[in-house]
Amino acid sequence: MDILDDPRHDREAGSRRSTRDTTRIDDTRIEAVRPLITPALLQEQLPVSDATLALVEHSRARIADVLHGRDDRLLAVVGPCSIHDHGQAIEYAQRLAALAREVAGELLVVMRVYFEKPRTTVGWKGYINDPHLDGSFAINEGLERARRLLLEIIELGLPAGTEFLDLLSPQYIAELIAWGAIGARTTESQSHRQLASGLSCPVGFKNGTEGSVKVAADAILAARAPHAFIGMTKMGVAAVFETRGNGDCHMILRGGKGPNYSAADVDAACQALRTAGLPEAVMIDCSHANSSKQHRRQIEVAADIGSRIAAGERRIVGVMIESHLEEGRQDLKPGVPPAHGVSITDACIGWGQTEEVLRRLARDVRSRRAERTSSQAR
Repeated sequence: MDILDDPRHDREAGSRRSTRDTTRIDDTRIEAVRPLITPALLQEQLPVSDATLALVEHSRARIADVLHGRDDRLLAVVGPCSIHDHGQAIEYAQRLAALAREVAGELLVVMRVYFEKPRTTVGWKGYINDPHLDGSFAINEGLERARRLLLEIIELGLPAGTEFLDLLSPQYIAELIAWGAIGARTTESQSHRQLASGLSCPVGFKNGTEGSVKVAADAILAARAPHAFIGMTKMGVAAVFETRGNGDCHMILRGGKGPNYSAADVDAACQALRTAGLPEAVMIDCSHANSSKQHRRQIEVAADIGSRIAAGERRIVGVMIESHLEEGRQDLKPGVPPAHGVSITDACIGWGQTEEVLRRLARDVRSRRAERTSSQAR
């Protein structure tokens, strides 16, 4: 005998007068539905101070100045491939904050604070999704930990950048983000382009996974336009959001089937931007395909970029570097604590290497200024 009302499925919608059982066709692959904290409640528990608000606002404005050529500094988004430990992230942030102050005249340093990890197939999805690193998916706790960490990093005087992957999580943390990225896998996504059009921070779109820069140029055009889409308010209610468009979007070159950071690649990217009627400004990701997934090659890539900047290149407005306390990466192993300061996702350069790279880039920016002053004098 068939059971019409399957107790394994929760009937969440229906009519009092309805006798039709939809549990056989609705949510048949949902294992569980758990409550989710609202953004408003989390923000009440972990509020923004006036000082934090001012730093985020100031940082966004300065980043926009760099992107639009009003500030000749280089934007440097630097930090772990992904966050997996609060204490280690703060230790890294303390070191980076001190170095950021040292090179502030030449570099606008933003800490890479990535909480969501896109996967090609399956794997650990990031600090928000699985903060205990054990498949327990304590997402409410992950959201709380992420927001708390951002507040502590900003209190050190360091602006934070992140990748926006999930479409709802920005409501929990976006007001703390000075710069955001849309990854190569989601640059073509209409939903992410719409999201970027309503974000309050500058946003970089990476070229497609196969290397297409037109995909990123199209994404920038889309994000600059107004949109209407369905989302969740900070009170946790579904709503239609209407955006004004985001004029502070830019392209990130991250490689494709091969690297795309050469002078010829920058020329091609800027041609695509010019054709689309967009400013000729690109950021270069020193990692991923540009380093052929060999983390130490980031140093070589950054040096190549820096030499062109020193020679007067102004279309390169930023760099991204994957860096951690210690060099390399490690796999998560059940029952074995991860080694201190080592990435559990993509391999990173270590702190000592990071200091050298950033100081060299600062010297390259100073050289560009000197060259420009010399040219004007001539």
